[in-house]
Amino acid sequence: MVYVKWGFWGLFWLLVAAFFHYTLPQNDIVRVADTYEKRIDFGENSIFWAKEDAGSAAGTVNRDVFFIQTFYENERPMVFRNEDTHWGWPPYFKFDTANLQAEATDLKSTKDTPNWVAVKHYGWRNEFLSIYPNAVGVRSVEGPDVRIIPWLNIVILTVFFALSWAIWVRWRRFREARIDPVLQDVGDSLDAAGDNLAEKRGRFARWLDSWRSKPSGK
Repeated sequence: MVYVKWGFWGLFWLLVAAFFHYTLPQNDIVRVADTYEKRIDFGENSIFWAKEDAGSAAGTVNRDVFFIQTFYENERPMVFRNEDTHWGWPPYFKFDTANLQAEATDLKSTKDTPNWVAVKHYGWRNEFLSIYPNAVGVRSVEGPDVRIIPWLNIVILTVFFALSWAIWVRWRRFREARIDPVLQDVGDSLDAAGDNLAEKRGRFARWLDSWRSKPSGK
């Protein structure tokens, strides 16, 4: 039972961590090499794509999607998609896909004369499933070693863990005050019932013994 309990909570917190890692914004310092547009046919990975752009027909099985092709300082490639998030989840309220694509195009540079850019994004990159993080902002930075402190993430996670701690403390107090005494009373009642049953069995056994035939004396 203990292993099941710890397994459940381990899986729960793993899902929570995955949710925040996918949803919260991250900043990558990269060099923009190219921007392009590509027709995408959505399949099993459609859950990792945003909805159609504002003003486009809803319910389409394919559409043109903007992409931003970048490279890290170590020349490792990273490709971002550029889609509107609308009023849905995650709540970035992004409606400026075309403007962002124009800004990214204007920031393109070569390996010899790099222009380092901070790309704010959410989501994951998975080559096997063809999943791309969604860019929500681009801006020039001084160099590849720039450190961007994720203040928003710190605030959100602090509030989340504070609420989780408050809920856990209140639940523990409620359990100790209301649930544990009831369970203790039930356990005591079961113990008393067991003792009573054992006593009755003993009486019945003694009654049977009194009816057993005894050897006659000579």
